[in-house]
Amino acid sequence: MLPCPIEYMHVMKREGFSLTTHILLIAAVFAALIVSVSVGSVLLPFDETLRIVWRMLTGSAQQASSSSAILVHVRIPRVLAAALTGASLSLCGGAMQGLLRNPLADGGTLGVSSGASLGAVLAIALGISIPGLPFAATTGMAMLFAFLSMLLILGLSYQFDRSFSTQTLILMGVIFSMFTGSLISLMMAFSGEKLRSITFWTMGSLAGSTYENVMILLAAIALFGGVLLLSSREFNAFAVGEQNALHVGVAVRRVKITVMVAVSALIGVCVSIGGTIGFVGLIVPHMVRLLVGPNHRKLLPASAYFGAIFLLLCDLIARTVVSPLELPIGVVTSLIGAVVFIGIFRRKAKGG
Repeated sequence: MLPCPIEYMHVMKREGFSLTTHILLIAAVFAALIVSVSVGSVLLPFDETLRIVWRMLTGSAQQASSSSAILVHVRIPRVLAAALTGASLSLCGGAMQGLLRNPLADGGTLGVSSGASLGAVLAIALGISIPGLPFAATTGMAMLFAFLSMLLILGLSYQFDRSFSTQTLILMGVIFSMFTGSLISLMMAFSGEKLRSITFWTMGSLAGSTYENVMILLAAIALFGGVLLLSSREFNAFAVGEQNALHVGVAVRRVKITVMVAVSALIGVCVSIGGTIGFVGLIVPHMVRLLVGPNHRKLLPASAYFGAIFLLLCDLIARTVVSPLELPIGVVTSLIGAVVFIGIFRRKAKGG
């Protein structure tokens, strides 16, 4: 049952997290980062990990060693990319659930992630590359197709429903995802020796992440994630329906377009770097909502923090459970997400 306008006013008056809560959540993310950096096929002591990280941050001179090389050039950029990707996907999922008033929505509901995947798969299948930048073509194609997909979906939705209703947007997103999925399967069927690379990429992987990838993710979440966080008041208004949101002064159509553009851009960046990583934007906001409630002033930042921790732990499992081999991170998130959803539905069935 939806809250009434009076209940909405109570939600609007609630404050966000206190500074202490933010500090505690940041400390939890930092702890997950240290564990992820230390644990792997080569186990490193925590004190040595902290010492190498401190020297790296302060620029102190240090002797070259295998431990420092593993940390600085392999693990640190990878875990940072995992944390930022998890935070971005969870933030997009929470925003889309609030915007569409649909608990099964996430950042891929509009089909943008499918479009980004299509662009990356096309780059791999055709062997598109940029000299000196081996991953730039895949990243660029994924971001380009994510943007084009968003324009196409919004254009089709506008042709059928100029108010951009939730039902129309979801329907267009589902149809577009099915269409792009068919194209990806078709390209995989004719990809020949590149099938292995395409298959592994479509299952999600953060292996080979670089500091350039980290900077791109950081810039994207700062810009587009900031737009989503600043829209918390509007998401609270959408909780009681679009008509009520209009009555309290929310420009519904403008907010919808702004949020969808921000989500599309952020999802495009994440997919271009890590491939298709499912369930993060779907499951994390669900779990966070049970802890902090439906107020988006708390839900969105908490989703970002817990999303970073969740994907860090999933990436750690992917790297260690069958070491020295590595599982695709998308497989790990899907397995965990499916189990968690079964638990949620079981709890609801029992009236929890």
